[in-house]
Amino acid sequence: MKPKLLTTLPTTTRASLTADILAGITVALVALPLSIAIAIASGAAPETGLVTAIVAGFLISALGGSRVQIGGPTGAFIVVVAGVIAVHGYDGLVLATFMAGGILLIASVLRIGSLVEWVPEPVVDGFTVGIAIIIATSQLVDALGLTIQHVPAEFLAKLPVIWAARETLSLPALSITLLTSVLIISLRRLAPRLPGLIIAVALASIVAGGMNGIVQTPVETIVSRFGALASGLPAPHLPSFSMERVREMLPSALVIAFLAGIESLLSAVVADRMIGGKHRPNAEILAQGAANLGSALFGGLPATGAIARTATNVRSGGRTPIAGITHAVILLLIALFAAPIVGRLAMPALAALLILTAWNMSEPHRWPARLSKSRSDFALFALTLALTVLTDLTVAIAVGTGVGLALRLRRRNVSPTDWPTPKR
Repeated sequence: MKPKLLTTLPTTTRASLTADILAGITVALVALPLSIAIAIASGAAPETGLVTAIVAGFLISALGGSRVQIGGPTGAFIVVVAGVIAVHGYDGLVLATFMAGGILLIASVLRIGSLVEWVPEPVVDGFTVGIAIIIATSQLVDALGLTIQHVPAEFLAKLPVIWAARETLSLPALSITLLTSVLIISLRRLAPRLPGLIIAVALASIVAGGMNGIVQTPVETIVSRFGALASGLPAPHLPSFSMERVREMLPSALVIAFLAGIESLLSAVVADRMIGGKHRPNAEILAQGAANLGSALFGGLPATGAIARTATNVRSGGRTPIAGITHAVILLLIALFAAPIVGRLAMPALAALLILTAWNMSEPHRWPARLSKSRSDFALFALTLALTVLTDLTVAIAVGTGVGLALRLRRRNVSPTDWPTPKR
């Protein structure tokens, strides 16, 4: 379980170090708005997203088994985190994250990282698309600037409430959402090497600030809704717990651990194919455990390897864990010295960012392949998707994985899934 950092350091040159540092800076600028948006969508304070990206991002790169993996909060956790906070409060989430870290450390000692290849691809596809649908619908209120006192957490209950509030649509908020979306898509196509996410969100937020002086309905910003962002990192402390509380949070901790393990290893597989390398799965699981323990100690969110940020790192020239460590250091400097500026980001701009993230998560280019799968695979995909959207991720993962493994046992000649590289 030797970290890749120790393997790559002896071969580091001035040229490779420069390339990794520049890639780390680029990834940090991409991760900044995304981490904050994920925290807000999860029902947590905006700064918790930054804390997670800094602490967990550093540990995943320093201890992980991948050369280029970038860790932090991801969209896949929004549904889980929001559900845990709604039922158990934020302190319950921190405890569940801490427990998940411990579970992942045990998994690494037992060397079960390679078992990810036996999780059926339709299950992963199903809950990923289901999560994307939930994320997109959860951002409609901010994207449209609707005025709603209480938005239900359940998907089916949420839609009629949003429809009933359609007359409160804010044209300034909608214009910022559309502007951000156009900028993100345009920069991605015309200048893919630039950190298009932060550029688009920053420009749209500047426009929103100018509009707020002349429109009747101001566009909300992070500061106007949540107050000033805290600078730097909070002091680390153990989450409060009792045996009864531990038993209560165990199901959530297991889901967080499972999701962190699955997403990080899939991200590492994708990264391997992009750089022609090979990750160490058990070292990666160990790093995910340490990262979630560390994030919980600082009051952060669950963390895992982020496929989109990892791909950005590779495309920017990152080839060793130094890039991921640089990304965490840059975010720490931003949190220490630029928190007031970050607080001016517009809520509709962040909503647009998450809606496009959800669209990319759903991997629309793969729908023809999904529809051409066998009946049983498509049924498993649809079942997992429906359970994710209509019930919760715990049920979806448990039922989907159980049914999927039963189908695999029935078809013993089916080889492990060959994961395709997502075009995100």
